[in-house]
Amino acid sequence: MKHNILTAHKVIGTIVGIIVFLLLFKYVAIPAGVPNTKITLAPAWLALITAIFGPIAGAVVAFIGHTLNDGLASGTVWWTWAIADGMFGLFLGLATQRIGLFIGSLTARKLVLFNVWQLIANVVAWLVIAPLGDHWIYGLALSESYQQGVVAALANTVVIAILGTALITVYNRFFVKQN
Repeated sequence: MKHNILTAHKVIGTIVGIIVFLLLFKYVAIPAGVPNTKITLAPAWLALITAIFGPIAGAVVAFIGHTLNDGLASGTVWWTWAIADGMFGLFLGLATQRIGLFIGSLTARKLVLFNVWQLIANVVAWLVIAPLGDHWIYGLALSESYQQGVVAALANTVVIAILGTALITVYNRFFVKQN
């Protein structure tokens, strides 16, 4: 019976995660000065979701949230970026799971490791997967794709380092049973 409760908890958490991710992605975003690229608080939320619910939930939240945002904003889904966002959620979830953020004490070392790994995940998603996908699938110039990718990677890294770390710390303090 405990397994079913945990599964339902993850499903509900993932659905709520998608809704909040979409709202942050769509409505709490500012133009980044590069075409089709915005600075948003959604990556910080994704960091918390992956820390709580794991890599699969992170991948689903990021992929579906990004896909819904594209569909609602322009009617066209930019699949390479939706896939990159899903992979980013997966990578972030694998890192938080590996570090064990909420196992034992949440230490400065764990938070530093988390931020190193989120930087690596951002680089892989936005400087490898998205731009190469744009070039190979859509035939876009690599210079334009990399310009967008660099801005997205930098913005996401800073947002997660500041707000994502704060959300994880607050969640740990108030909702994780301390030993």
